[in-house]
Amino acid sequence: MISVIIPTYNEEKNIGRCLKSLLNQTLPRDKYEIIVVDGGSEDRTVKIARKYADKVILQKSEGVGGARNDGVKLAKYDLIATTDADCIAPRDWLEKIKENFKEKDIICVYGKQEPLENTFKNRIMLKLMSLLNLITSRLNIHLTVGANMAFRKKPFLSVGGYKSYSAGDDFELPLRLKKKGKIVYDSKIRILFSMRRYEKENTIKVLLNWGLNFVKSKYNLNIRVENYNKKCYIDKI
Repeated sequence: MISVIIPTYNEEKNIGRCLKSLLNQTLPRDKYEIIVVDGGSEDRTVKIARKYADKVILQKSEGVGGARNDGVKLAKYDLIATTDADCIAPRDWLEKIKENFKEKDIICVYGKQEPLENTFKNRIMLKLMSLLNLITSRLNIHLTVGANMAFRKKPFLSVGGYKSYSAGDDFELPLRLKKKGKIVYDSKIRILFSMRRYEKENTIKVLLNWGLNFVKSKYNLNIRVENYNKKCYIDKI
């Protein structure tokens, strides 16, 4: 059984497409639930989400990590999968995730992103990120992305869930989580990932600001960087 959690904020253009892909999984529908955690959308996001999701709740905690934490607390099942409102899940996404948890010592899995906006630049960028993930995972360094990951509920809660960082909270989580068990990168777990924020701004600038925000939050440094701590969803730039 899997609980799928999706944070949203003003995603009326994307949330329906995302949820329809989750309803079209090879895993039987009675084997998973869909939870949308909304950060106070001012458009039709919640109305659309209620057509497809099992639960739609109002976010109470701060940041996109906080939205995922709110969803985990409400989740019925031990396995938690997370994605973003502007992503599309291939039909075997949940089935591939479930296969990885057959080993009891595995507590977290994550996969690769493929570009929804399928340009040459986007393909190259995400292929490089996938290669980086493959290399770093073998060093037990895990650059997880909340758009395409899953974990066991109990160890997640035992380490305190996501921290309220302005960015990079999904990079920080495995630093604590790997102390509880094995984390696995599986390139067969694919998600169609929107590159819209990278196309809207310079890619290097986005990644640099994301990294600096993470370092600033993690080590309480007094450095000035663009704040990515959105009301809920990281794509609200």
